[in-house]
Amino acid sequence: MNTDLFRGELVRLTAEEPELAGKAFARWDRDSEYYRLLDMDPSQLWSPKKIKEWIEKDLEKEEPNEFFFHMHTLEGDHHIGFIGLFVGAWSHRDAWVGIGIGERNYWNNGYGTDAMRVILRYGFTELNLHRVTLGVFAYNQRAIRSYEKAGFNVEGRERDRLHRDGERADCLIMGILREEWQG
Repeated sequence: MNTDLFRGELVRLTAEEPELAGKAFARWDRDSEYYRLLDMDPSQLWSPKKIKEWIEKDLEKEEPNEFFFHMHTLEGDHHIGFIGLFVGAWSHRDAWVGIGIGERNYWNNGYGTDAMRVILRYGFTELNLHRVTLGVFAYNQRAIRSYEKAGFNVEGRERDRLHRDGERADCLIMGILREEWQG
């Protein structure tokens, strides 16, 4: 069994570093495909300084309900993305997970699946969560396969949720329960 809570087979999760994040996110957000796989909001360009300030302000919250990490490769220690859990209400022990790999060279090589397994281990063992939920665009088949490998199941579909490039797309809701993860 892996004794390092924040280490997987391909990646390790590290503490949030606002300056590093500002530079990386500003660069990644300029990649239209990355952004359209990640978010349904219209693309916007933010400066590294603005992103850094937003993260610093977010870190000042007294009662944390967001657990945000940088994703680094074990081999070469490259910063390739982020992953985070967002707890809505502790009484329900339910969290949403968000993930993004901004470095294209690391797409489709198992890094996202590995990071998801690490954050699920953290969520279920350290935060005592009961369930973890995510939303994914139906056209993002690569991500759906990755989430299924990590143990998520499709639980619902928001039809025509998103409008991109003149077409409508569904958003899938996927979830995993603690007992399924332990399975």
